[in-house]
Amino acid sequence: MSKRKKNPKSAPRKEVESSREPRSTKRSTWPFWVLGLSLFLVAFLLFNLDITKWGTQPRRDRRPSSSTESVPPANHETRYVQHGNLTLVWDSIKPDVRKQVTQVSTESNICRKDYVGPESCKDCHAEKHRDWSSHPHRWMNAYANEESVVGDFGGEATIEYRGGIGRFYREGETYLMRYDRKDLTRVFEIHQTIGSRYHQYYVGIARSGPEPKDHPIYKEDSVLPFGYWIAKKAWVPIVHVHSELPDGKRWESIETPKPLFGSGEDPHQIGRSRGMFDESDDLPLTYARACNFCHTTFPLGDMFIRMPETMGHATRNRTLFAMSSYVAENHPEVWDGSSPPEQLSSEKLQALTGTFVAFDAPKHGAMLGIGCEACHLGGRHHAANKGTKQSFLPEGPHLFTFSDPKELESGKSVKNSNSVCARCHFGERPRYAAGMSTWNSTEFSDAIRGSCYSQLACTSCHDPHKATGLKWSRSPNEDDQSCIKCHPQFTDPIARKNHTHHAPMSNGDRCMNCHMPHINEGMEDTVRTHTIFSPTNAAMLESNQPNACNLCHLDQSIDWTLGYLKTWYGKEYDAKKLDASYSNRKQVVGMGWLEQKHEPTRLAAIAAIGREKAEWAIPKLIDALDDPFMMNRQFAQSALEKIWNKSLNQSYGYWYHMSQPQRGEIIEKIRNANRSNEK
Repeated sequence: MSKRKKNPKSAPRKEVESSREPRSTKRSTWPFWVLGLSLFLVAFLLFNLDITKWGTQPRRDRRPSSSTESVPPANHETRYVQHGNLTLVWDSIKPDVRKQVTQVSTESNICRKDYVGPESCKDCHAEKHRDWSSHPHRWMNAYANEESVVGDFGGEATIEYRGGIGRFYREGETYLMRYDRKDLTRVFEIHQTIGSRYHQYYVGIARSGPEPKDHPIYKEDSVLPFGYWIAKKAWVPIVHVHSELPDGKRWESIETPKPLFGSGEDPHQIGRSRGMFDESDDLPLTYARACNFCHTTFPLGDMFIRMPETMGHATRNRTLFAMSSYVAENHPEVWDGSSPPEQLSSEKLQALTGTFVAFDAPKHGAMLGIGCEACHLGGRHHAANKGTKQSFLPEGPHLFTFSDPKELESGKSVKNSNSVCARCHFGERPRYAAGMSTWNSTEFSDAIRGSCYSQLACTSCHDPHKATGLKWSRSPNEDDQSCIKCHPQFTDPIARKNHTHHAPMSNGDRCMNCHMPHINEGMEDTVRTHTIFSPTNAAMLESNQPNACNLCHLDQSIDWTLGYLKTWYGKEYDAKKLDASYSNRKQVVGMGWLEQKHEPTRLAAIAAIGREKAEWAIPKLIDALDDPFMMNRQFAQSALEKIWNKSLNQSYGYWYHMSQPQRGEIIEKIRNANRSNEK
């Protein structure tokens, strides 16, 4: 998980914008003074909102307010939160600001009452509804039942982990997860599922455990410690719900519902894209507060309040959101609007936003999973008036724009499509030297760091209604055409060869292999980065992190690679940085990557070796079965199984999640067997 900055204090901070008159000038040419004053006043009216932020991001918790609350005076500055193009205004919008904005629409598509559900789309959009019904988006989150559960709950499947045994079984219609060890017993009741493509995770509450009975683990749905690896038909520990750290530092939720501190770990590493983390919270994996934002379909108005930072980046036009009127109309149980918004204390305002962040999907969501309206917004008006087009533009009486609403683009366009994807696929991850994420789910954030985002839509490569499948379903030629549409000079194979210096239609001639290499960890395999960048990128080459050339040419040295880049493209690199990053510039790069301290580089190398079936790297790959990072051991196990075409578990009893003493003995057997085969 990416690092999270500390949340602001519960009391709002004041940031009053200056409204001082410009200083007078001593110049005798007074018309210039008048012109300067006029320009200042125009700029002030256009760009300055006479309102005050209550915090860059509200606290994402539900602590009771302080007993000493500050009620704003009658003439206080208006409180607001601003991220990107989205400004959430709590108090009444002041008249001078109100003159600058226009209500987007009287018809709403962002309130809970505007969402009518996927079945309302079925009759008119039968094919799209059918495709969506089997899409991973549909099953990103669901109630745990016969239709949704993929894991083996027959009672026989187990996992040996950290000295105990995990079991998975049913009591009637209820799915249960149990863990027994000499010093620890936990029983969980499962309520919801997460995912269905590669892994399926589970959400529920504890029935029994070592925590006192008033602990939230017994009351609030949280992500449970084990998931099901579908391809392997095996139970495994969950990953990527907190920082993936080496053995001994990794948070093990089976041991404690709260990460341990003091081991060199940053306590704020649950990323903003995955919700919140508060040191006072005893259950950081509460599903409502830490995960369900992107796994379920919530009304967009609620999401503005829950995740203003992400929604602000996804909002295309500069927009004011009248938060108090929206809350009073749609959530009177939170705040009913019976008194002026200015009378709500700042502490209670902070608590109110925390209540929204903790919204549980079964109660407040439009549906579990990603439904039609997660992208198309509330379709009530469209369903009732089939001749009208569904707007991609957030609309409603609580939204105000600084532009002419009639000029705002509301239909299907590159920018609107991308803004839809950005609502979930935005956030922070650990990054490579060139800035792209090391693991997936934040594709929008990666895309805007690359070269082609201004022209390319997410839907240029991804059909939002059809499932991709376990493997990428488009052909290499189809992938190339996505690039050639904007780069027609490479339509001719000879022109492409002159650019790539590889034979037409070969792997080295494919656009994405060079500009979007497989360096993004995707739980079961590496996937393409969505940061489109040049294979000559200096940051990746000089830091000894995965470069596109050596991901194919694993058995070549960095000097070999740099020689071609200089000959073909005239590129030269910083010798001092290269010498600092490569202990031996004549060494095979694939071997060097496996020895890297940078854990994502090792993982990308392991995956590339498996993909290329590079048998010469098997001894180093066997060493990687003992990597201190669990994810790397998982990828090493998969890579060896690809090369040998056999299961390490069935042949040797190896599982990547074993303890070091357990796996050490088995690894030695694997190493000896490989030596025998080499003779």
